[in-house]
Amino acid sequence: MINMNEVLETNKMIEQDLLDVRTITMGISLLDCVDTDVRRMNDKIYEKITRCAGNLVKTGEDISREFGIDIVNKRVSVTPISLVGAAACRTVEDYVSVAKTLDRAAKAVGVNFIGGFSALVNKGITPSERLMIESIPEALTNTDFVCSSVNVGSTKTGIDMDAVRLMGSVIKKTAALTADRDSLGCAKLVVFCNAPDDNPFMAGAFHGVTEGDTVINVGVSGPGVVKSAVKQVKGESFEVLCETIKKTAFKVTRVGQLVAQEAARRLNVPFGIVDLSLAPTPAVGDSVAEILEMMGLERVGAPGTTAALAILNDQVKKGGVMASSYVGGLSGAFIPVSEDQGMIDAVERGALTIEKLEAMTCVCSVGLDMIAIPGDTPDTTIAGIIADEAAIGMINQKTTAVRVIPVAGKGVGESAEFGGLLGYAPIIPVNTYSCADFVNRKGRIPAPVHSFKN
Repeated sequence: MINMNEVLETNKMIEQDLLDVRTITMGISLLDCVDTDVRRMNDKIYEKITRCAGNLVKTGEDISREFGIDIVNKRVSVTPISLVGAAACRTVEDYVSVAKTLDRAAKAVGVNFIGGFSALVNKGITPSERLMIESIPEALTNTDFVCSSVNVGSTKTGIDMDAVRLMGSVIKKTAALTADRDSLGCAKLVVFCNAPDDNPFMAGAFHGVTEGDTVINVGVSGPGVVKSAVKQVKGESFEVLCETIKKTAFKVTRVGQLVAQEAARRLNVPFGIVDLSLAPTPAVGDSVAEILEMMGLERVGAPGTTAALAILNDQVKKGGVMASSYVGGLSGAFIPVSEDQGMIDAVERGALTIEKLEAMTCVCSVGLDMIAIPGDTPDTTIAGIIADEAAIGMINQKTTAVRVIPVAGKGVGESAEFGGLLGYAPIIPVNTYSCADFVNRKGRIPAPVHSFKN
């Protein structure tokens, strides 16, 4: 039974500690929209998205009002478009037309973002997949709500370095085409290793091919709640610290479970997963960096930061697993620079470097996220950054990702403004020594020995 103290505690989390449901994401399979004619395929895609997600936003608003908890985003993810469009798309322009259809459908149903302009090329690239990837810069430039992702590696298959090299060029081109907006297009593009099929968070969300026709996935975020709890045990032992984080994560996840089940019931769509990821915002008090500092660091980036993040990530997952029937997605702690005021402050003070962020990705739930780098960074260097992150994910059997923004025309000491939840980011220095000869090698980095488990 839920007692009055638990009700009051949850109310405090919502009112004082910025607890929210970060997103309700409806996954929609577009496999039945496949056609050999681009126009017919686009018509089918638009019809299915608007039919399935037509009530998503209203349902989220109704639940938010009735339950008294803010549901920040309502989103849609679809089957990777490289799979859906292969039979019809013969040119880059064909794939761009699909992106525009997704954007039009997103606007029609009123969601914040639509994810799934994606390709899964962790072992090799087909000619159609290459076309789709080459279309990404123009697609993201000419749409408002479309998000794109490319999976370039996995623990089972290794890393497709041809895809990694291609993505370095794609990111640079996307930055150039959206230079008038501080290269905003790159904020809607993420490169994965071990991408999950059920991630509700953008820009990496897509509806995996192993999923059903439609599904509801919910992402819950509570950095402010966890920070408040950690503050209460300042100076206590690691055992007390871990138990506190775990218990708090349990309570936060229960809120997500409630919202997810209610949304699934009202929309008559199966409940998929709850993703408990401590995803920060630029709002004061809604910061993962501040949690780490509350654990005893003078500033995030100091020695001990990776250990503190490992504790946080592990205890969040342990609490979340016990609180929901299905936990999935990325669940853990995000460390995006532009979306976290504490991270921004640490970068500006010189406490946090891209090398330290890379070390932290070994134990966080994703990777190098929303990091602004100098606009003159070579595409080969960007490919090297992607390769490093993919190697961390492949070897450690975890999801890693890269969402870097080479801000056209800007350098270290300047900042990029993205607005809204994306915030702003100081441009961080990048190692200027070349890795061109390495990333220009052809082929695939083999899977590690521990991948052979059959």
